[in-house]
Parts: sequence; C-alpha cells; structure tokens
Amino acid sequence: MINTNEKLGAYNVWANETLLSHLDGLVAAGQEIPAVCLRLFSHVLNAQAIWIARLSDTKSPVKVWQEHDLAGLHQLHEQTSAQLHQRISTANEAELNRQISYTNSAGEPYTSQVSDVFTHVPMHANYHRAQVATRLRENGLEPINTDFITYCRELSAAGRETVSL
Repeated sequence: MINTNEKLGAYNVWANETLLSHLDGLVAAGQEIPAVCLRLFSHVLNAQAIWIARLSDTKSPVKVWQEHDLAGLHQLHEQTSAQLHQRISTANEAELNRQISYTNSAGEPYTSQVSDVFTHVPMHANYHRAQVATRLRENGLEPINTDFITYCRELSAAGRETVSL
C-alpha cells in the first residue's frame, strides 16, 4: 500500500533541499537573493517548526513570519524537515487519528487531526516555494523546478521509491 503522506513528507524534504541548493548556487554565482524570497522560504520552514511544536505540545522556537538569512534557513531546514518526515513515516493509526488543539498566529483556537496536518504541511510549503520561484523570475533570476512529479521522476531514474534522508 502506498503511504501518500509519507511520500509527500519525503518530497517536502527533497524540495526544501533542492531550493536551498539552488539559492546557494545563486549566491556562489554572485547573485543577490531577493529579500522577498528569503521571507517566503523562512515562512515555509517556520511553519514546519510551528507544526512540530503543535504536534508535540511544546512552544515554537520561531514566529510564523520570522525572517532568516540563508545560513539560518539551512539550520532551520536541518532542524525541521527530516524531523517532520520522520514523524509522518512512523505515525501509527492512533497518531494519524489524534486530534491536536492549538492557537494559530492570530490567537484563534483550532483542533485538527494529525493526518490532516501531515497533508497540509507539504502542500503549504509547495504553495510558498512556488511563490519563491515566481519572485526569483520577477527579479531576473532563474527558479528551480521543485514540482512533485520532478521528485518522482528523479526517484524513478534512481530506481528508488523514496529519497534517502
């Protein structure tokens, strides 16, 4: 049976790493990363940290729109992307059905099912990675393709079902 959330979790790690590598390459080529791109990608990784905190009923180490430089993005990715994927990969039926209660960044209370969170996080990240790509292009820089099907094609070409993390 295919575990779609697990595959989306692995994809999310790959897409974050792919975008970070691309941004590193732009800097190495002497290009300046537009501030809006750093802000949007900061939001992606902040959201991962926030959802991990909500899932573990702990205080988030970051704010939803807290901004990071490229080194900070690498650090936050290392702290959150694989951890989130691991949570998704090891979740049993009880965990997937568990309800978590939390307040959003506006202070509004919500309750969500863990499996919905596991679907939301990669989809939310994908939305904002696409915004980064758009902003790069608007600033005369070539974006990188982080489409899900590109990830799947790379897996297929490598003869694997998931990317090694």
